Amino acid sequence: MFAALRPALFALEPERAHRLTIKALAAWGTLGTPGKAPTPDPSLSVTLAGLNFPSPLGLAAGVDKDAEAIAGFFALGFGSVEVGTLTPLPQAGNPRPRLFRLVEDEGVINRMGFNNGGLPAALRRVPGRRRGVLGINVGANKNSPDRTADYARGVAAAVPHADYITINISSPNTPGLRDLQLGSALTELLAACAEARGNTPLFLKIAPDLDAPGIDHAVRAAIEHGVAALIVGNTTLSRPALASRAADEAGGLSGAPLKALARQKLLEARAASGGQLPLIAVGGIDSAEEAYWRLSHGARLVQLYSALVYRGPGLARRINQALAALYARDGLPGG
Repeated sequence: MFAALRPALFALEPERAHRLTIKALAAWGTLGTPGKAPTPDPSLSVTLAGLNFPSPLGLAAGVDKDAEAIAGFFALGFGSVEVGTLTPLPQAGNPRPRLFRLVEDEGVINRMGFNNGGLPAALRRVPGRRRGVLGINVGANKNSPDRTADYARGVAAAVPHADYITINISSPNTPGLRDLQLGSALTELLAACAEARGNTPLFLKIAPDLDAPGIDHAVRAAIEHGVAALIVGNTTLSRPALASRAADEAGGLSGAPLKALARQKLLEARAASGGQLPLIAVGGIDSAEEAYWRLSHGARLVQLYSALVYRGPGLARRINQALAALYARDGLPGG
């Protein structure tokens, strides 16, 4: 069905197509259809931070920014769904156009800028019961006078609703946000968020543009402040060779062109952590084989986003099925 619909969807402006997809999945979840969805093979189950993930495959933040279609995304086969990024106050984000398909490269460039309706509105939509693990990704408002306070406020608000909370300091589309990954700014931020989290696990999301010393600093700070997992990473400001006309658009690049860099940063994070900090791999994951590679090279979980644009909503189930077959054939990754 997706193959038949893809030309019509790709004829639409990307952000409009995305909104239609979210609305369709939200309606599907409301109708109760997701309750009939099959569960992933038991061999795929992963325990991390005391949470049972039915599959290592998760939906990355940025897809369901306002927590509108949680049930629908779980029904697609994801073991976890991460909503957001959510900020304390609503904000419109950057001017349109701000989302671009790189069809020839199977990539995406976005400069959305944390557009969302704010934490309170989104949290009212979070279901009390769900099929998998729910993460809530929090950020700071663009014009906030105290971004650390924004993060702590977001963590405290999300605690009653989330299975885990992600501190997102990796977006390239909010000026100065990535500076929070550096030096004492990161240690102060993590200390404030750790105080606000109660017993809810905190994950930290870093950029793939951090160099090796930056990753080492992030890992050490995360361990020191009790962060439960490191998400590596987000979109990149770098530009490998690209064929698409939109390649020169400003913003963060994701999808297939990010794969090589994402692999490299996972290996650097594994070396820095020495196994002390669980890792979650993001960037360019579009198949069971790629998921298995990441899981075999240091990741405990993986997340995807951009591949859904090109491979369709059936991708998660296909990856789960093929991943279970790889486990049966080659053994558990890392084992």
